[in-house]
Amino acid sequence: MTFTSKWLVLTWIIVALFPAQAARIKDVSKVAGVRSNQLVGYGLVTGLPGTGESTPFTDQSFNAMLKNFGIQLPPGTKPKTKNVAAVIVTANMPAFTKQGQYVDITISSVGSAKSLRGGTLIQTFLKGLDGKVYAIAQGSLVVSGFSAEGADGSKIVGNNPTVGRISDGAIVEREIPSPFGRGDFITFDLFESDFTSAQRLADSVNNFLGPNMASAIDATSVRVRAPRDLSQRVAFLSTIENIQFQPADGGAKIIINSRTGTIVVGKHVRLKPAAVTHGGMTVAIKENYEVSQPGPFSDGQTVVVPDTDIEISEKSGKMFNFQPGSTLDDLVRAVNEVGAAPSDLMAILQALKQAGAIEGQLIII
Repeated sequence: MTFTSKWLVLTWIIVALFPAQAARIKDVSKVAGVRSNQLVGYGLVTGLPGTGESTPFTDQSFNAMLKNFGIQLPPGTKPKTKNVAAVIVTANMPAFTKQGQYVDITISSVGSAKSLRGGTLIQTFLKGLDGKVYAIAQGSLVVSGFSAEGADGSKIVGNNPTVGRISDGAIVEREIPSPFGRGDFITFDLFESDFTSAQRLADSVNNFLGPNMASAIDATSVRVRAPRDLSQRVAFLSTIENIQFQPADGGAKIIINSRTGTIVVGKHVRLKPAAVTHGGMTVAIKENYEVSQPGPFSDGQTVVVPDTDIEISEKSGKMFNFQPGSTLDDLVRAVNEVGAAPSDLMAILQALKQAGAIEGQLIII
């Protein structure tokens, strides 16, 4: 195999999806209502080694912080805040997080600060979507990025010096109510909506617990009858989520990533009778530069004149045909015989789809 053919083989990939294997309920679904919640807050990072900022909102926030400590600056005084930076603090509060527990936080600069390395986040309130404070953040930042700047204006930046993290940087002050203990049912929501998968999940639960204990509501949700007592409900859910069932195979799809040249073909894709031929045309453009000299004793100037050569070559394409019910293996074998590059294969698949010879979806991303 030549280097070119090896490169072509490595450039495009066709993946056959393997038959679905048995999966636990907890691996393909989640309990409805059991979710994390996003928190956000605005604060100040202090103690920066001159890499902070002096912006109107930073100065205003700095003055407000001083007032909270009983410090009133004289009118017209402009503080030098090059060691202070205004930041946005974000966090995800997992489900069932209790008061007094800690969550990780991410701190991002919102102004012109050059780096947050070495800074300390001042006490910041983290609020939820309802505007209530659920956690309070504070602590020393860990910043993996760095930056350095020379006197001549040269600069080097590694990773991102204006974003940092604090492990266990926020303490939870308010719990978020969970619907887990409400009602007589627990609902499982599938990650991938599919009517067949939903029905199989319900059947597996009924086979384990007894008839009419679970029912599929739609292609995503399966409702399971559960005890009301919370301690019993936890033990019940622990048992149910480990039940195994066979999720349904995905639909017949061909996914084409035009940027990377990756092609994924599902195992249920079928081809109708069709004949395909594909030839490649190569256009080569060469620029040759020639020097044009003026005549002796003339007022002309020496110039460089481009001389363009265009060559067009076209190779003959091989023809191959598909019989009724041809499978993925037939398609792969035929394309390998032709030696098609990723762009050629994409063109062939699109042409087959337009001709109605593909049973399945063709999705280009």
